[in-house]
Amino acid sequence: MTEEVRIDKYLWSIRVYKTRTDATDACKGGKVRVNGADTKPSKAVRVGDVIVARKGAVTYTYKVIQLIDKRQGAKLVPNYAENLTPPEELAKLRAPVETFFLKRDRGAGRPTKKDRRQMESLWSNLSFDVPDDIAERLAADYISGYDEDFDADFEDDDMGYED
Repeated sequence: MTEEVRIDKYLWSIRVYKTRTDATDACKGGKVRVNGADTKPSKAVRVGDVIVARKGAVTYTYKVIQLIDKRQGAKLVPNYAENLTPPEELAKLRAPVETFFLKRDRGAGRPTKKDRRQMESLWSNLSFDVPDDIAERLAADYISGYDEDFDADFEDDDMGYED
C-alpha cells in the first residue's frame, strides 16, 4: 500500500468528480483545498488529511481514512473517505430553483422599460416561503437518505477506461 496518492486521482477514486480530468481542473481552478491550503493536482494526500472540494453550490468536506488510486463503487467509498460535509451544505442540493419564464411572442424584440417594470413587479410579488414543518420534514428526509440513495445513483459505468 502506498503512503501517498495524488489529490486528483484520490478525488476521482472516491467519486467526488466523475472524471480525473474534472478533478484536475477543479484543483487548478482553486476549488480544492487540503488541510486548509489551496492545492495543485499533483499534491500528495495522506491518511488523516481533510479535503474540502467545491462542486457547484455545495462545498463537500472529506477526511482521508485510507488511500486508494483506483475508482471504487459507491458502496465502498466510506471505507476510504469519511464524509464530513455539514447538513446545511447538503441541503443546498435540494434548494428550489427560483426562476420562471415569461412567454413572449416570437419577433416581439427586447422588452420595453414598461415590460421590464411589469416583470419586476411580478417577481417581487412572488413568495418562495415554505412552511417550517414542511421544510423540516424535507430536510430530515433528505439528510437521512443521503448516504444510501444519492451515491447509488452514480454507480460507475464500465466504459473500459483505465487510468
